[in-house]
Amino acid sequence: MNFRESILIALDSIRVNKLRASLTLLSISIGVFAIVIAMSLVRSIDSTVDSQLSSLGENTFYIFRVPKIQFGGNAWRMYRSRKIINFRQVEDFKKAMTTASAISASSKSAGQTVKYYDNETNPDVLLVGTDAEYFQTSNMNVVSGRAFYSSDIDLNRNIAVIGNDIAVLLFPGSDPINKEITIGKQKFTIVGLLETKGAILGNSQDNLVIIPLTQFLKYYSERWEESLDLQIKVANKSMIPIAMDEAIGIMRGIRNVQPWEMNSFEVETNESLSEQFQSITGFLSIFGFASGIIALLAAGIGIMNIMLVTIKERTREIGIRKAIGARKSYIMTQFITETVTLSQIGGLIGITLGLGLASFFGSVMGLTIALPIDWIIYSILICTILGVLFGAYPAWKAANLDPIDALRYE
Repeated sequence: MNFRESILIALDSIRVNKLRASLTLLSISIGVFAIVIAMSLVRSIDSTVDSQLSSLGENTFYIFRVPKIQFGGNAWRMYRSRKIINFRQVEDFKKAMTTASAISASSKSAGQTVKYYDNETNPDVLLVGTDAEYFQTSNMNVVSGRAFYSSDIDLNRNIAVIGNDIAVLLFPGSDPINKEITIGKQKFTIVGLLETKGAILGNSQDNLVIIPLTQFLKYYSERWEESLDLQIKVANKSMIPIAMDEAIGIMRGIRNVQPWEMNSFEVETNESLSEQFQSITGFLSIFGFASGIIALLAAGIGIMNIMLVTIKERTREIGIRKAIGARKSYIMTQFITETVTLSQIGGLIGITLGLGLASFFGSVMGLTIALPIDWIIYSILICTILGVLFGAYPAWKAANLDPIDALRYE
């Protein structure tokens, strides 16, 4: 019997025993589906985050009061005791820093409502307080109007630059420039409109309003939230290590950190933020893989049981084959081929469903879709190994049937 004939017999067995085969295929599909969708989404999330961080520029680094990504443990107690990075420290840092081409400071407050006469947004607008250099360090483009001037910060002007979501909602079909919006109890005149960026991880990047940092600290900051984040841009990527060393030394002096004490602030690059984020998504990969393997092991046991039942039903057929000269190796090959074929069909269904749903969720969440080609190949290999391992015992049992007893079997 050749390999092609064994596959045809396997497909015919699936056709004849639809319910039994469907349950087995479902188990295998669920296992492969869990692996493929988890790896697809993790790769897509990592790719999207890397892309967004890269858009900020490779020659940028940050100084935060506490890490932007925190893991479990009691480290938060240490971070909570750190003093804030205040406006005066920012000004001193800017004066002392010599290797930077631009330095911006910012603070944010989520959940704001923006009004324009009778129109108002949902209470989910991100309010950013910053300075004139922020648009340069964050690579934000103003497509209409203007960005901030240094004088806007110095003179405490109530002006704002808005994202496209705000413009579409509050000013449908009209130019928002020079219109006056209300945030809380304060009014701001719109001077600029930002370039549309779209959504990432289901959150719009255009649902924001940027105002001068001085006005933000005056009207919207609270004690726990008023610490400022610094964003430092240098001329080229090769200067980042030098600039970071200088920045650390200056900040330690400004914040009176003693030589034997740890930094009371965090210095991060786009690469370090990306690595920290990937360490989190790595847990999702492990969870998806573990869930898939457990489901596949259960499916393997199901395959073995089904094949044992199949052998009982086909005992006379096996006896006839052995009576006319079929070798044990032929019988084993036939049944192992059937289990591998069953596993591969289930695997292909799982891969198709996994990629389809990953693409759907990726598009909804605004992710850059990344296909895990390596894990698709691994899934096919796992299904092949699954078929061989769990089909080996039933195949061995079929090959060792006594032909006379088999022919007499009723």
